[in-house]
Amino acid sequence: MAEPVTIAVDVMGGDRGPAVVLRGALQALEADPDLRLTLVGPAEEVEPFAAVHDRATAQVATEVIEMGEHPAGAVRAKKDSSIVVGLNLLKEGRGDAFVSAGSTGALHVGASLIVRTLRGIKRPALATMVPAKNKAYLLLDCGANVECRPEMLAAFAVMGSCYVNKVEGRTSPSVALANNGAEESKGTPMLKEAHQLLKTIPGIRFVGNIEPRDVPGGEVDVVVCDGFTGNVILKLTEGVAKMLLGMLKQMFLANLGGKLAYLLLKGSVADLKHQMDSEEYGGAPFLGAKQPVIKAHGSSKAKGIKNAIRQAKICVENDLCGTMQSALDELAAAQKTEE
Repeated sequence: MAEPVTIAVDVMGGDRGPAVVLRGALQALEADPDLRLTLVGPAEEVEPFAAVHDRATAQVATEVIEMGEHPAGAVRAKKDSSIVVGLNLLKEGRGDAFVSAGSTGALHVGASLIVRTLRGIKRPALATMVPAKNKAYLLLDCGANVECRPEMLAAFAVMGSCYVNKVEGRTSPSVALANNGAEESKGTPMLKEAHQLLKTIPGIRFVGNIEPRDVPGGEVDVVVCDGFTGNVILKLTEGVAKMLLGMLKQMFLANLGGKLAYLLLKGSVADLKHQMDSEEYGGAPFLGAKQPVIKAHGSSKAKGIKNAIRQAKICVENDLCGTMQSALDELAAAQKTEE
């Protein structure tokens, strides 16, 4: 039997309420006998659940950080919030990873100030697996760091490559830089400098620039960009996918011919919806934190919470953070040698 892993789960994070988070937690426990959960939230929510599940414990937190609150101010003021309490469990060695569908900003600040960051990283990058035509790809940063220096993008490339290898099981993952053209000469001065830097990084397979129109093809494993660009790519992708699925539904429901066509294609449509379902991949990790911190989507259903917990456990079991630290140290050594 594998060594048990303890994942702390923020019961109060998410738009659908504690009941959905607890349902996802139960599904995760049922799927994995080696899993242990520490549920963080109000006593009336976490204690009854822990009382009837022997691999779950309750950690009471009396406050909640709301989505509209200023992240840094809320983290400092609400010491007994579910996010702060959960992150402190990691800091104190009472948890191996933390999952929350709560405030992205508060999680980012808390991961930096409480859990702390790996050597060479000042602010963690928010990364997410994005469904695509050929295969899902990891996009980072997708919102945490709006402006980035070339060396930050280099660190993102290293961490993203480690993540796709350790969590998704892909050997020698390809890494591309999001830009407005495939040529090395394209882009802002920062992107041109980043491109030249990425070509020299040891341990990653950099394949050059990738244009936004080619990103949805899923031809590369990791797409690196600043948080502003990444957030635009992510939201545009989500919007286009929603629009196309809606148009497809309208087409099938328009007339009898469409309904008959749907009956013939029902299996293929179900496969497409499954392929485009972001909840299959869990949540968005803050890469660069010393321990795994996973941001589940705010609107996550139970399946999304379950998969975010599974994702966090994979990160722990594969020593993702240790692997990233070794790779970042190698990057720093290589850059020092060049100087």
